[in-house]
Amino acid sequence: MGRTAPEGHRPVARPSTAPVVPAQTPRRPIPQLRPTDHFAELLLGVLSGRRPVHSMLRHTLGRAYDDLADLAERGPLRTRGAAPVVRDIGYFEPRPGALEVFARIGAGDRLRAMAFRLEQGRDLRWRCTAVELGGPRRPRTDDD
Repeated sequence: MGRTAPEGHRPVARPSTAPVVPAQTPRRPIPQLRPTDHFAELLLGVLSGRRPVHSMLRHTLGRAYDDLADLAERGPLRTRGAAPVVRDIGYFEPRPGALEVFARIGAGDRLRAMAFRLEQGRDLRWRCTAVELGGPRRPRTDDD
C-alpha cells in the first residue's frame, strides 16, 4: 500500500546527479606580454642560470642560439644576492617585423645592459636573431 504525505507537507527533492556549474562572470582578457618583454624575461632566465639554454632552441634563429650558449656558459648574470630583474626595456623598429631591443638588468645595486634583435616570421612568431650583453664581443672566426 502506498504512503501519502500528510496534508501541507511537500516531498523533499533529491539532488540531481548533474554537476552544478556556478554562474560565470565576465572576465577581463589576460594581458599578453609584448614580445620585447617576453624575450627579455626568457633571455634573462638563461643568462642567470634559471633556465637551460636549450629552452631557447625554438625561440632563436641563425647565430643567436650559439651566441646565447656562449654567453650563458660564462654565467654573466648569475648572482649570489638579489636575483637579476628586467628594470627597463626600450626598442627601435627598423622595419615592420623587426625589433632591436635593449634592456637594463638590475641585480642589487648593479646594472647591466642587454641587447637583442627580434624578427617576426611568416608564421607570425617572434624569434631572437641576435643577443649581446654589455662587454666585449666574442671574436668571430671564418667558420662562424
